[in-house]
Amino acid sequence: MAKTGGPARAVTEPALSTLDFALDRGSPVPLYYQLAQQLEAAIEHGVLAPGNLLGNEVDLSVRLGLSRPTVRQAIQSLVDKGLLVRRRGVGTQVVHSQVRRPLELSSLYDDLETAGQDPTTRVVRNETVPAAAEVAAALGVAEGAEVVLLERLRRTHGRPVALLCNYLPSGLLALDTARLESTGLYRMMRSAGITLHSARQTVGARSATADEAARLDEKEGAALLTMQRTAYDDTGRPVEFGTHIYRASRYSFDFQLLVRP
Repeated sequence: MAKTGGPARAVTEPALSTLDFALDRGSPVPLYYQLAQQLEAAIEHGVLAPGNLLGNEVDLSVRLGLSRPTVRQAIQSLVDKGLLVRRRGVGTQVVHSQVRRPLELSSLYDDLETAGQDPTTRVVRNETVPAAAEVAAALGVAEGAEVVLLERLRRTHGRPVALLCNYLPSGLLALDTARLESTGLYRMMRSAGITLHSARQTVGARSATADEAARLDEKEGAALLTMQRTAYDDTGRPVEFGTHIYRASRYSFDFQLLVRP
């Protein structure tokens, strides 16, 4: 077992000195991967917070009893995931944790808040529009009927993570823009007495357009996760149709798979 230690080198570094790394040198799992996994877990659980410094690779290799190339490979794997960044004159710094969301009927806002991700929302559009064919079919209304369109940019720790586009039946509930920017849509539905019961959902992936990349602080062509969902209340009525895109560098879906008896 290699333990961190030594005096703090920066105001943000003591968080690393509290970590206890368990590196199994007899395991077939590469040491760089073991180190990367444990650092990622510390970031995900908030032990290493955005802004924390890890120190330089030489110091880390000495502290952990690892070769410098091993430490460099571990750090680079987390840089590639967008969890760490190398800053000249500063060192390796925690940027953010990746959002891992379970596939269940829940609000992104509630999930992020529960995970300590400090979500914020900017409402881009909140207006009534005629329903296109796809939207009309999902909500069970006539094509061209009035529906409410919501478009919101969701951030965590001040950085964009998702662009959310939702359609709701006209007159379902009052959608105040200020309130939408301070809470989640599903929370507003529950407050209005709407009981969400089930949903049909499709998850996919594609490349970002120039406009999407600009909004999400990504490069054009960057990988995006997509999600399309139709949610139903406890009477079977469709109450929301959503088409969302997420930065793949900052977001993932978690699945639990069961063997069919």
